[in-house]
Amino acid sequence: MKKILGKIFSSYLLLHFLAMALFVALLCVGVKYGLDYYTHHGEGIVVPEVKGMTYSKARLLLEEDGLVILVSDSGYNKTLPPDYVLAQTPGYGMKVKRGHIVYVTVNAPSSPVFAIPDVVDNSSLREAEAKLMAMGFRLLPAQKVQGEKDWVYGIVCRGRRVSNGDRIPIDYPLTLLVGSGSITDMEDYEYVESSYSASENDLVDEFEEVKAPPVAY
Repeated sequence: MKKILGKIFSSYLLLHFLAMALFVALLCVGVKYGLDYYTHHGEGIVVPEVKGMTYSKARLLLEEDGLVILVSDSGYNKTLPPDYVLAQTPGYGMKVKRGHIVYVTVNAPSSPVFAIPDVVDNSSLREAEAKLMAMGFRLLPAQKVQGEKDWVYGIVCRGRRVSNGDRIPIDYPLTLLVGSGSITDMEDYEYVESSYSASENDLVDEFEEVKAPPVAY
């Protein structure tokens, strides 16, 4: 029994146990500090204000601070120059780690173009207004035509009749042609019986002339 106990508690085995304990301790310390280094624990960079700058200036400022800029969306404000930063995420004053991405929304060089939804001959006045305004279109007062009351029979944009699917710049105002419900209440509107015969392609080409080439970042 003494021989067995002597072997168990021999200096050789004790050294092995101590070496294993030391290895585990060093491993734990290495993992802790290694993760802190990898994740930049305790490091905080205050995000600068880039809203209101041009994209190129905002990029230089963020990269000087060790941050990354990425365009996530574009908007359109005709009173502001192209490439103007409209919004940023995260916002000014937030603390982030080095290498963090700052997402920005920039001003487009021209108004966005959207396809007219399926509202002509398929919607009431209220439904058509809701769909078009939700997309950002500006509507002029509706014009009455002969037909079922408040039913949408057409759309006019800049003096031309447009159809479902036509691509129109968002800042072009639209006029809905809706049924008056009776012939006597009908207001004369020159485009109800329009003699305009230009092809749909001609119309699309005209509207798409306002589009500038996309900005590459």
